[in-house]
Amino acid sequence: MLSTNEVVLDINTLREYANHCFVISSGDHSKLDALVIEENELEISRYLTLFNSLFDDFVCGIVMNDTGLLRIKNPILKRIAQSNDIRTVALSRIYMLDKEDEESFKVLCAIDQGVTIMDKTLDVSSGRYLRNDTEMSKIYDADDLEMSEYIGNACNVTFEFKKSELPQYVNKYHASSYEYLRSLCIRGLEKRLNTKNIPSHYLSRLKYELSVIHDMKFDDYFLIVYDFIKYARSQKIYVGPGRGSAPGSLVAYCLGITHLDPIKYNLLFERFLNPERISMPDIDTDFPDNKRDVIIEYVKNLYGEDRVAHIVTFGTLAAKQAIRDVGRVLDMPYADVDRIVKMLNNSKATKLDDLMTDELRQLCKDSPEVDNLIEKAKALEGMPRNISTHAAGVIITEEPVMAYVPMATSGDVVLTQFNMNNVASLGLLKFDFLALRNLTIIDRAEKAIKKKDSSFDIKLIPSDDKETLELIAHGQTAGVFQLESAGLKRLLFNMKPRNLEDITLAISLYRPGPMDFIPQYIKGKNDQSSITYDCPQLEPILKATYGCIVYQEQVMQVFRALAGYSLGRADI
Repeated sequence: MLSTNEVVLDINTLREYANHCFVISSGDHSKLDALVIEENELEISRYLTLFNSLFDDFVCGIVMNDTGLLRIKNPILKRIAQSNDIRTVALSRIYMLDKEDEESFKVLCAIDQGVTIMDKTLDVSSGRYLRNDTEMSKIYDADDLEMSEYIGNACNVTFEFKKSELPQYVNKYHASSYEYLRSLCIRGLEKRLNTKNIPSHYLSRLKYELSVIHDMKFDDYFLIVYDFIKYARSQKIYVGPGRGSAPGSLVAYCLGITHLDPIKYNLLFERFLNPERISMPDIDTDFPDNKRDVIIEYVKNLYGEDRVAHIVTFGTLAAKQAIRDVGRVLDMPYADVDRIVKMLNNSKATKLDDLMTDELRQLCKDSPEVDNLIEKAKALEGMPRNISTHAAGVIITEEPVMAYVPMATSGDVVLTQFNMNNVASLGLLKFDFLALRNLTIIDRAEKAIKKKDSSFDIKLIPSDDKETLELIAHGQTAGVFQLESAGLKRLLFNMKPRNLEDITLAISLYRPGPMDFIPQYIKGKNDQSSITYDCPQLEPILKATYGCIVYQEQVMQVFRALAGYSLGRADI
């Protein structure tokens, strides 16, 4: 059944897409169903003959398993179809695989409709499981089942997804995207280094990166990102300096996409874009949370509303939520359900089986009601519960997005129906527009300062400001992006950072994996005589981090030093 915000196709539109297709009449609460229930034979005949005249392969669907009423009424439909020489076919609407799933389906319907399973208003369809041949033959005529077989054998569909291409960035010089990107990078690098005589190691790194970007056909990707960042700055909108793997790209640094010199800080391009495997570029661009939509609107106006779309995310029923939802529709007292949820262990596991405690297992043995609740929750956990919009991801395409992927809407937002991973598998490039409250705060702070000192420029604040580092070393970082968690405050207090590199290292240390090295790092920093290396090749790689592996770049360098891997292979 179509919801009120869905568009109903008219017949002429349907005809455009019906070539080489069987068109089968069907549908819950459809016009034909209503006519059959009313036994309006004249209108049924008119309806069927109209569709038969419009479509080369029209077949009348006979539904016998969906409702008892239609099972009684459908012989009328079949008789009228046969009298008009219209073929009929057995048509089963399937909502579940096995008959045993009916109870779980009923629970799902109750959750969706906000009622209990005992509520008389609960709208649920039974009998819509996948029947075997014997079961089908008991409720359908043999000729209708044979037509099902015929249609199945006649259909041969291979999905060929259109390869996505980015819009070509049009420059005022009408140069190729590669040449324009190259010229921007040369000018940008001269500006960054404040010299026309660019050192050879910068030029060779730039030449290498540009060749990889061009070979992977990402010239326009960098130009598109460069353009909307340039627009943001022209509108005096804050843009983050870059994070993640993107600062490993000298091209991004030259274009002003990032503000960290990857050569100065020994950042690796292969961590960002690997020439030895197909990997999509991923540049996280941070904007103030009250300005992000301005940038997305600019992109829509530039490339076309129909060529820009947000990405869907699916909220799923987590273990605890599944128990609460199932408990509600089973009409169990809230206090009892809450007590059961609190019996789950507090591990990072996501599956209900892994969260069960001995106490809860024993309760399931003692109480059939609790056991029923848990079993039904297990059947539903992980199932999609709702759709929402990806926090940052936006797709930009050469042709309308719907030429590549099915679309949906959530309020006024246009979404892809495929999630982030499926969108990437189709080759659609994702641009990340992140909204950061911290940038909004910085923007407002700068404007407030400029009211008293018009010469103030936030970019001129030195990164080694002593008083600022003192505050950070004492854990005074409330409201500072990525430094405000209790654990990181403790780490900063113990580390006593003396420069920007130390702060960067603290953020990198406080992650799963490197976190295990924190005691070793603190010990090595305070007593460098305690540092040891398993082999001499590791010392130049790990010396800056007191013998600890902290950065992904270090892992890649270890592979290169010890196993002779290329950086691209080391990244893999």
